[in-house]
Amino acid sequence: MPYHAPVPEYRFLLDHVVDFPKVAATDRFAEAAPDVVAAMLTEAGRVCEEVLAPLQRSGDTQPVRFENGVVRLSPGFAEAYRALSDGGFLRVSGPEAHGGLGLPITVATALNEMMSGACLASQLSPLMAQGQIEALDHHAPEWIKALYIPKLARGEWTATMNLTEPQAGSDVGAAATRAEPADDGTYRLTGQKIYITGGDNDFADNVAHLVLARLPDAPAGTKGISLFLVPKYIPREDGTPGARNAIRVVGIEEKLGLHASATCTLAYEGATGWLIGAPNKGMRCMFTMMNNARLGVGMQGIGVAEAAYQHALAYALERRQGATPVEGGTGAIVEHADVRRMLATMKAELFAARAVAFACAVAIDMETATGETGWAARAALLTPVAKAFGTDTGRALSDTGIQIYGGMGVIEESGAAQYWRDVRVSAIYEGTNGIQAMDLVGRKLADGGEAAQTLIDEIEAEAEAARGDLPDLAGPVWQAAEELREATEALVATGDLTDRFAGSVPYLRAVARVLGGHYHLRAARAEGGAGPRTALARVYVRRLLPEHAGLLAEARAGGADLYALSDEDLAA
Repeated sequence: MPYHAPVPEYRFLLDHVVDFPKVAATDRFAEAAPDVVAAMLTEAGRVCEEVLAPLQRSGDTQPVRFENGVVRLSPGFAEAYRALSDGGFLRVSGPEAHGGLGLPITVATALNEMMSGACLASQLSPLMAQGQIEALDHHAPEWIKALYIPKLARGEWTATMNLTEPQAGSDVGAAATRAEPADDGTYRLTGQKIYITGGDNDFADNVAHLVLARLPDAPAGTKGISLFLVPKYIPREDGTPGARNAIRVVGIEEKLGLHASATCTLAYEGATGWLIGAPNKGMRCMFTMMNNARLGVGMQGIGVAEAAYQHALAYALERRQGATPVEGGTGAIVEHADVRRMLATMKAELFAARAVAFACAVAIDMETATGETGWAARAALLTPVAKAFGTDTGRALSDTGIQIYGGMGVIEESGAAQYWRDVRVSAIYEGTNGIQAMDLVGRKLADGGEAAQTLIDEIEAEAEAARGDLPDLAGPVWQAAEELREATEALVATGDLTDRFAGSVPYLRAVARVLGGHYHLRAARAEGGAGPRTALARVYVRRLLPEHAGLLAEARAGGADLYALSDEDLAA
């Protein structure tokens, strides 16, 4: 079935739920007027529907190939990348000084979701370009910004992020790739990187790799990691690609999904690179790109969730099976109570995840526009939640979509299974969802829980204001927020980090649950407390929000019971 970009949903969320008008009211983002944003979203939606969406199935059945050392993209993907670059969608949030449009990250976040929903495999390289542009803008010398950012923004060159090595996955500090200084101010990099998204292609003039490596005598662990820009072709003085650099594609991975995306193993064999940022501060520089990418990956999950929902709904509206309880109905399976439950909870969950991610983007934009520490803390707090909740939502909804299809769901011809196969990895890359949860209860509560408590204060204030009009929604949301407050205080008081980490995943999920209730309540109030959004809010508050209680109980359980089971017990 065709994909439809949910542009009206974005506009409602931005205008009424996540405070985007505050962003547009700042001097920094004054150009983000409603008509400008609406035009950008509408045109991006058209490109996603007409150009990207037709590649969803063909990219799966005609995967990327590695032939005689050359990576060959699936048919149509080079043209899709060109359409995205021609539309200006690669440079939406890029710096205006180097060819970007300077629009808010929130707008780019909506575009990332649309691209992901239309064809996730086609969104990966644009996401890498966005992140690299931001990292270079923050940390690179001016001559590199002037040369690389415009070419990345125009889609002439593509970008990658090189962290992982065979012995260094989540433990980035174990990376062993070496960078030896040369006499001309450059460096020579030697080592191997794996799982490199878009590691090479057969259409771009150049590929710009951001690579983590170690300088001689660097300290052990992450404190000894530096960041380097290593192009596939070394630019000449006029900026055009010159000699081939000493980088070799060793092979591409055969994956569960995302068959049209080239996941490469790259060998650096004395390749020429330039230091980005200060020596041994590479993780700080790379996190600029990674934080952008984590929100983007969250949107990948949400985009696939939207597509899987549309796909399942269309099937449920036309498939007839058994007698239904709706008198005078069509007899389609959507009329069965359990199918209705699955679709309604899918839609409610999708709204919640999207709102959390957009709220995170708004916080990032407000930090950029104002420099206020409160917005920085909010953005930091919401980033791991947006990434983990967004990708978990993609996994869950694509799985539910298969269930709605029944037996046809596991037949590839239906297309239902591809959503699950494609999105599954999103909970793993850019920091596993377990690591996101550990980050939330570790670094993000290191302020004594102040940022979390400030957010809870806002949730409770909104619920209090709604008690008169929507008591059946406001009361449960307020109570859930108060229970989240108590659990947060308990976690902050827990001195043993292992106990915190043992409950980190359910805690993050509970935070997302409560936030979802908060944003659904806002949506219901925005339409006056009567209408489809209020009805959807009731589905969420009655059927999904109550999960927070069990999640918080698990979050506070500590780790003693887990470690009471020995390795031998687990193997028995």
